[in-house]
Amino acid sequence: MTAAADADLQLGRLADAVLIPPFLSRSVPPWMAGALGRGLAGVTLYGMNIDSPEQLTMLTAMLRAAGAEPVIAIDEEGGDVTRIAHRRGSPYPGNAALGAIDDAGLTEAVYAALGADLADLGISLDLAPAVDVNTAADNPVIGTRSFGSDTALVARHAAASVTGLQSAGVAACAKHFPGHGSTQLDSHRELATVDASLDLLAERDLPPFIAAIEAGVRAIMPGHLRVPELTGDLPASLSPAALTGLLRGDLGFTGVIVSDGLEMRAVADVYGIPEAAVRAVQAGTDLLCLGRDQDQHMYERVRAALIGAVRAGRMPGERLEDAAARVATLRDWTAEAAGRERNGGAEIGLAAARRAVRVDGIPQPLHRPLVVEVVPPANMAAGTVPWGLGSWVQADSLRRLSTGTPADGMASAISALLAEAAGRSLVIVVRDAHRHPAAASITSAILAARPDAVVVEMGLPVWRPSAGLYLATFGAARTSSRAAAEVLGLAAP
Repeated sequence: MTAAADADLQLGRLADAVLIPPFLSRSVPPWMAGALGRGLAGVTLYGMNIDSPEQLTMLTAMLRAAGAEPVIAIDEEGGDVTRIAHRRGSPYPGNAALGAIDDAGLTEAVYAALGADLADLGISLDLAPAVDVNTAADNPVIGTRSFGSDTALVARHAAASVTGLQSAGVAACAKHFPGHGSTQLDSHRELATVDASLDLLAERDLPPFIAAIEAGVRAIMPGHLRVPELTGDLPASLSPAALTGLLRGDLGFTGVIVSDGLEMRAVADVYGIPEAAVRAVQAGTDLLCLGRDQDQHMYERVRAALIGAVRAGRMPGERLEDAAARVATLRDWTAEAAGRERNGGAEIGLAAARRAVRVDGIPQPLHRPLVVEVVPPANMAAGTVPWGLGSWVQADSLRRLSTGTPADGMASAISALLAEAAGRSLVIVVRDAHRHPAAASITSAILAARPDAVVVEMGLPVWRPSAGLYLATFGAARTSSRAAAEVLGLAAP
C-alpha cells in the first residue's frame, strides 16, 4: 500500500470514529455491519428500530457482533420522550414530575432503574438528561422535559439523574448546552435565540451543567441555540467560543461532546447536514448524531465531507484524532461498566408518578364517566406516543377533540359531547393547555356548560381553569396517566 493510500485509509477511519448514524430498519443492514467492522463509532437508535424488548436486545447484540464495543445511543428521557416504550408510553415519569416532587434520591433511583432497563437492552449511551432550566413557560420544545424553572432545583436533579444513569453502566449526556429553557422557538424548526447576557447565563443556565460535570457526566450535548453575546450569529452547536472556550475551557469538561441531530432545521436549512457536521467538529464536537430519518447515503456524504475538510486544510487532522480519542475513552468506559450490578424495576416509576400528582379539590366517585381528550399538535421531540386516560375507560366512553378542528366544526362537536355527557361525569384531559389557545378555548367552552367537570392537565399546570376537580400530572408518561386514573377511580391502585 502506498503512503497516500495508507493516509486515506487512516483518515477514513478517523471520520468513522466520530459518527453514530441511524439506519431505517429493525435489523442490521449490510452497509451498517460493514461500517461497524471498519471502525464506525456506533449507531443512534430510534423508535423505528424498535418493535419489542426481545427484538431490541437481539438487534443490539448483532450490532456488537459487527463492531468492537460500538456506541449504541438512544434518546430515552423517560416521561414524554421515549423510544423504547414508544408503543405504550414510558413506565417512568419525566423530569417535570420528578422536579415537582423534588426528592433528589428518588430522581437518582428512577434514573438508575431506567439505566438498568437500557443496559439490559444493550444500550450504552443515553442522550439524556435534559438539564435546561425552563424559565419560559410557553417554551415549545422543553416544557415537561425540564426538572423545573428554578436553577438550584434543576442543578441538584441534574447531578442525581447523571449519577443514577451511570450507576447502571449507561453513559449519560446532559443537554442542551448552554441551556434551551428560555427560548421561544423550537430548534427542530428554526434557530432559537437565548437572549441573555453572559452573567445571566452563568447565574441561570450553566449551574445544572456544572453539577452534571461534577457528577462525572460522560457526555454533553450542545443545542442549536444562538447566544449573541457568546456565539455571535452561530448556534452554540457550531461555535468554538461555546464548545472549546466555555465548555472545555471555563467549565473544564473533558468528556465527549455529542451533537444534537444535524437534520434539525436550525442548522440543516442553513448549512446542509454534511457542512454542519464539519463545522460542528471544527468547533469542538466529538461525536456526530445525524438525526432520525437519515440513511446510508447521508452517512457517506457526511463521512466524505469530514475527509474532504481535512484534505482541503479547512480542519486539521489532529482535531479528528482528538475527537476519536475521546470517543474511544467513552467506548472503553461503557465496555467496563457493562458488567456492573444493576437494580432495575419499573415499579419505582409508578411510585414516583403517584407522588407527583397534584390535586385541587376533593375527588368524588365518577358516574358513567365520559372522558374527553383535547389533542394538541405532536411535539417534535416526543413524536407520537400514546397518552391520556384512554387505557382506563371503555372505547365508547372516550372522545378526542383535535385543536386543529375548524371553529364551526368544534362548536358542533362540543354541543354533541355535552348532550352525550348529560347525566354522566365528565373528565377533560389536556396537555400543556397554556401553550395551545385552542385547547384552553375548548376546555373553557365545556366548563361553561359543565362547571362540575374534572380537568386533568398532563403537561405543565400553568393555565388552571376553575373546575369541579383539577389534577396535574406534570407529564404524559404511561405511569403518570395511571396515577391520574387511580385518583379518579378509573384504575385500582
